[in-house]
Amino acid sequence: MSLKVYNTLSRKKELFKPLKGDKVSLFVCGPTVYDDSHIGHAKTYVQFDLIVKYLRYLRYKVYYLQNITDIDDKIIKRAKEKNISWKQLARRYESCFLEDMKSLNVTSVNKYARATDYIKEIQSQIKRLIQKGYAYKISDGWYFDLTKFKEYGKLAKRKAVGAEDAVSRIDENKEKMNKGDFCLWKVSKEDEPTWTNTIEIDVSDEIYNNLIEDAIKNNDEEFLKLNSINKKFGRNKNA
Repeated sequence: MSLKVYNTLSRKKELFKPLKGDKVSLFVCGPTVYDDSHIGHAKTYVQFDLIVKYLRYLRYKVYYLQNITDIDDKIIKRAKEKNISWKQLARRYESCFLEDMKSLNVTSVNKYARATDYIKEIQSQIKRLIQKGYAYKISDGWYFDLTKFKEYGKLAKRKAVGAEDAVSRIDENKEKMNKGDFCLWKVSKEDEPTWTNTIEIDVSDEIYNNLIEDAIKNNDEEFLKLNSINKKFGRNKNA
């Protein structure tokens, strides 16, 4: 039995074939846990649950990872409104979300990964983006520079972020190089949670002038970052 999937890049249905034998890795962006789940969450995760269960029915070995954003401006703001800590709020709504998924029989996820459990890994990725010139710092944090992707918008068949777009992590800041640049790491404000800042590094002109320009642009920010991080780049002459 075969499976065909719609390829957004080619705009065609294509035969599904894993990259490595019968192993399939799937990542689906999970919720930001600052409020109760809604019908949009249910629709998304029930759909992917069905896909994973069908792939397993076809005897594919699927590893399904879903993240949980448990630190975010929305979480901090809501926690202050409720006069509780951000962690208390995040854990409360994370628990509610998981209960909702259980009620919907969404049982195929192998691992729910909290963002706060991978701070060091996140910082490491951002450092590599800075080294390669894909990210820059302004007063309120580090941002991803979308102009470094010459094929930006390839999947969506466009070349710019529209004014009507609702894209996460895009903050209004006049210091940004481009309107669509999204935040990778925010500088903490007073009374906000902080982590040891190990992101700041020295970047040589050699690296900056030898940036890889032929990067593949996907329509999800996480894949934008991963594609950039995993491409080869020149060594820092000071390393």
